Formats: sequence, C-alpha cells, structure tokens
Amino acid sequence: MKTTVTTIEHRIGGSPARATSTRSAPVWNPATGEVQAEVLLGESSDVDQAVETARRAFADWRETSTSHRARVMFAFRDLVQRHAPELARVVAREHGKMVSDATGEIVRGMEIVEFACGIAHLAKGEYSDQISADVDSFSLRQPLGVCAGITPFNFPVMVPMWMHPIAIACGNTFVLKPSERDPSASNLIADLYSEAGLPGGVFNVVHGDKTAVDAILDHRDIAAVSFVGSTPVAKYVHARATAAGKRVQALGGAKNHAVIMPDADIGFAAEQLTAAAYGSAGQRCMAISAAVAVGDAAGSLLERLKPAVLRLTVGPGEEDASDMGPVVTAEARDRILRYIEGGERAGATLVVDGRKREAPEGSRGFFIGPTLFDDVTTSMDIYRDEMFGPVLVVLRVDSLEAAIDMINRNPYGNGAAIFTASGSIARAFGHHVQAGMIGINVPIPVPMSMYSFGGWKSSLFGEHHVHGLDGIRFYTHGKVVTARWPSTVHLTSGAARTMNFPTAS
Repeated sequence: MKTTVTTIEHRIGGSPARATSTRSAPVWNPATGEVQAEVLLGESSDVDQAVETARRAFADWRETSTSHRARVMFAFRDLVQRHAPELARVVAREHGKMVSDATGEIVRGMEIVEFACGIAHLAKGEYSDQISADVDSFSLRQPLGVCAGITPFNFPVMVPMWMHPIAIACGNTFVLKPSERDPSASNLIADLYSEAGLPGGVFNVVHGDKTAVDAILDHRDIAAVSFVGSTPVAKYVHARATAAGKRVQALGGAKNHAVIMPDADIGFAAEQLTAAAYGSAGQRCMAISAAVAVGDAAGSLLERLKPAVLRLTVGPGEEDASDMGPVVTAEARDRILRYIEGGERAGATLVVDGRKREAPEGSRGFFIGPTLFDDVTTSMDIYRDEMFGPVLVVLRVDSLEAAIDMINRNPYGNGAAIFTASGSIARAFGHHVQAGMIGINVPIPVPMSMYSFGGWKSSLFGEHHVHGLDGIRFYTHGKVVTARWPSTVHLTSGAARTMNFPTAS
C-alpha cells in the first residue's frame, strides 16, 4: 500500500503557517526507506514573520508573573506526559529509534520542564539591607527578548526541551528551527503549548535548512541562539551569531571514551557498553564510541562484548522485539559503511561486522548492524572522527595514566566514563580528565535537569552549558539596583555632597 505523503508546515503565533517558498525536503521513514512527508523549507521571510510575532508577544509575556509562567509550565508538563505515547511513535517513525528509547527521551525532556516549573525560585535575586548608610542593594534577572534554538535530528523532543522551557519560563519568547529530518515532534510540542495556555507567539516553529539557520543567526531582533550539532557547524553558528551581537551557546560533536580497569566488573561493563554504544544506533552525542581497555581488562572485555553485541536484534523501532533501529538516512548508512571499510584497511580487527547483519525481510530501510573493532589506534579515522553510528572501537593501553592522556589529547571533551571498583582510581579519573561530564560506572552521564549539560574543548563554543542554572543565566540579564530613600531629616537639611567615588559608610 502506498504511503500517504503529508505536508509539514510551520507553527507561528500558535497556528499553522505555510512557508513563503515552494521548497521542501523529504521526511523519510528510516525503517521502510519510504518518504512519508514533505517538510516546507522556510526562507528568511518566514523567519522574519516568526521573529516579529515573537517580538510582539514578548512585550506582554515578559510582564506576566512568574507564578503564571510556572502554571503554564505545569500544564504543559502534564500534557507532554499524557501525549508521550503519541510523541514517541512520531519520533520512532521519523528518526528510527525504538519507541521505548523515544519514550525515555521524552521523560528526560519533561524533567527540564519540571525544573522550569520552579522558575519563581530559580530566577529570584538577592537583597542586602543597609549595605551602606541608608542604602540597600538587590539583584534581579530579566529576560533577553526573542531567543532561538537550532536543534539536531537525534533527539527531536529532548534537545529542544533543553532550551525552550527555560527560555520561556524566564519570560522570553522563542523561535525553534528543528532538524528537517524529523520535524513533526516540534509541531506537536507547539500544539501542546497552546493547549497549556501559552499565548500565541511565545513559542514558534520554523522548519528549514541552512537558509533559515542563517536568517536566524543574522536577525537583529534575536537576542540569543542555542545550538546543538556537529563541531564544524557549532563553530560556524558561534562565529556568525556572535558577530551579529548575539549571546550564543553552541554544543558541538563528541568522541566519548569509556575506560575499563582490570578491577572492574567486566560482565557489568560489557553490558553497559553495549547499551551505550548501540542504543539509538549510536546516534547520540553522549554515545560511547571508544572503549579503552587497561592492561589485563582487554581480553576478558572482548570475550564478554562480542556475544553481547551479537545478541542485539536489529529491526524497526516500532517493533517490541527490536533492540536497535535503523540510522536516520541512506546517506548516514553509506557514510558509516565507508568508515567500516576504512577501519579494515587501516588494520583494525573487525570482531563483529555490522555489514553482515541483514535488514528485516523485504525492508528497504536504512539498517546497519552493530559493529565492533579491536586493536584500534589513535591514528585511525574510526577513532578520530565522530561516526555517529553503531560502531564501537576498542583501544588497549597499559595504565590509567595512558588512558587519561589519550582522552585529553582528543579534540573533543563532551563526556567520559570509567568502570572500576576503586574509589581512588575513580577520583583521579574525575579530577584529571578534560571533559564536561564524567561517569563512574555510568557510561552515559547525562546530568539531571538541576545540573547543566555541556562539554569542553571542541564540544562547546560559548560560556554557558544548557539547562540547569546555566540555562537560567544564559536566558536572562543580571541587574543590580542600589537604592537610597532619604529620610525627612535629609530632605530638609540637605545631604552632604562628595565628588569622590562612592564607598560604603
């Protein structure tokens, strides 16, 4: 039966809005290899319309009480929870990940919304009484204006929720440019915001490609831009948006390492690595793609890893029997296949060949099986590059010091993990590794909502991480007020004038 192709439009001012151009892009079902929708690609005029709508809405939204903003967030959170099964199916159909994995993404996104529900406490300032003679001082945080988010395909619900709930709760308005590969979830989120009582224009969605991105980066009425994606694009976004005078947080790529010490529970480590490397077909910015086996750990680790990888079932994300779905596009699949071929030519040992894992019978989807390499060196492309696919490479070193040095020499610094039974080894690892997020016997150490997510080195451009208190700081200006209310005595007798720089007295 032929798939009905629908058209995905923008959401501006709380309503569907057609693009001013006729350009569109296919939205694939990665499990079938079929086009299931066409998404309209916005031009600069569409961005202009969304920003102007958001700018007008900001005038009223910034004056809305923090209590009311929190109530909207509470209502939005309940609606997201109620519609989580529907959202998960939408993500699975357009991204390809397992419905259960998509559900987990939605739960983690809801945690950010729950954090934003506490905005009345999170955004409150400080007060100092009698900081000088008859002088009080207090601080406050105020919204920036129109903020924008440019988000990737791999987490179409969670990553935008790192941004827009915090920005909106702080009193800003928001324009989201999601990935054109899986755009439908963002439209559903916009509908849920409207149902939650968010005024029209506070949250807007503009679909598009580089044309829409550049329009956002250059727009004079956008105060701040949040971005998550590859390192080359993160550099571009940061440079262009800061040149336009915007506040920018741009999260880039990753090459996340997991160190396995000889004293670790090797069986536990192997199972955890399997999930961390191949969940979502490796299309996670926090996926473990490099396992560093220290000393005697290597042999026993491979003995456990190989059967664990071979047990994985590859199939459509909407089927309960599947452990791992397809990658997002045919281009992504072909790129990963080239890396596997290159790893073989470079001399790495191919322990599990994902190319031999056939797609489900009759499927034309973008499937590739989990792949495991051993004897990998730091000079190989399969180690150096972010493949963003179901490929795990094992490197061997003699000591913890050598493992830490390897991680610190890598240009990325998103996350790193260690498996060990030693508290002193774990502490040394956490202290010396140059990465923004560290896991101790936790392979994917994504922080909870009250902490901030972000990396070091080429994994982050800008001063702020996302969500947590860093999110509050990013989406607000700080202001300090120093006040004196002269008494009747002062008013009648006149205050002493001084030409010196003011000091406390």
